[in-house]
Amino acid sequence: MHSFKQNDSVMITKIENLKKEIEALKASNAEEVEALRIKYLSKKGEVTSLLAEFRNVPAEQKREVGKLINELKEFATEKINTLKEEVLSNVKEDDTIDLTRSAYVLKRGTRHPLSIVKNEICDIFGKLGFSIAEGPEVEDDWHVFSSLNFAEDHPARDMQDTFFITRNPDVLLRTHTSSVQTRVMEKAQPPIRIICPGRVYRNEAISARAHCFFHQVEALYVDKNVTFADLKQALLFFAKEMFGPETKIRLRPSYFPFTEPSAEMDISCNLCGGKGCSFCKGTGWVEILGCGMVDPNVLEACGIDSKEYTGYALGMGVERITNLKYQVKDLRMFSENDKRFLEEFESAL
Repeated sequence: MHSFKQNDSVMITKIENLKKEIEALKASNAEEVEALRIKYLSKKGEVTSLLAEFRNVPAEQKREVGKLINELKEFATEKINTLKEEVLSNVKEDDTIDLTRSAYVLKRGTRHPLSIVKNEICDIFGKLGFSIAEGPEVEDDWHVFSSLNFAEDHPARDMQDTFFITRNPDVLLRTHTSSVQTRVMEKAQPPIRIICPGRVYRNEAISARAHCFFHQVEALYVDKNVTFADLKQALLFFAKEMFGPETKIRLRPSYFPFTEPSAEMDISCNLCGGKGCSFCKGTGWVEILGCGMVDPNVLEACGIDSKEYTGYALGMGVERITNLKYQVKDLRMFSENDKRFLEEFESAL
């Protein structure tokens, strides 16, 4: 019994001494306050360690000793908080700071170059009355191929060009945004005047000149009495707005399953002014897009009377236009998100 009282007396004395020690604590900065908190109140702190010794206190003394330990913990917490407030209130402003000086200029963010060019293309066609239409990137065979007059054995349907989802040949990642055109024509009757920007996917090896995903902007105009002359005027307007008023265009016969007649459009090289350089391979011309009159089979497949309505369509790669406008020679730079590369387009916003 005497030993229990002696142990109890030692415990109480230890609590009182620790309280006096904590009462005398001082700190000059936040780091010292944190060090004191860890020393006394952390899981391995001196106040917390008293709980381990509390197990040896006799049952009849636990109430008294437990109360003293709780009071000590509250006292230590209040003391640490008081020191923390004192340190914060005593922080003085650096006399070297000029409070009258203007604030630091916040660094501007940048838009991605592809977004800059895509928005510019959309704005140009918006002046001609085109509205933006969008569609899903995961598509079906009908909207990507069949409705656009692709033959069953067309090479574009092969695995070499198309990403198919699972083993279902009817579900795939769209290879062009023409699928948006067919979706619009299925639901709306002419006049239709839309522009379709979006990301597309093709199973190609990634290099400086090609990528497995890229971006397109396609345009569609369907109405009564739409002619190839209307298409040519729209193309000329676009070229001059995008590349400058001195830009010239030329159309070369081509083939696309969904247009007839079809053409590819070149513009006079904006680097050499048409005189010939390495970029245009000495020809003075650079190809930028494909176009043509909408094939009657496409109109009929989408529920539009091809005897009453005609239309034109055109499509271009946003990366291609961006290369021409900003001379970006490696397509991979568009998807690597290199901050140094993106910062070059601050002035293009």
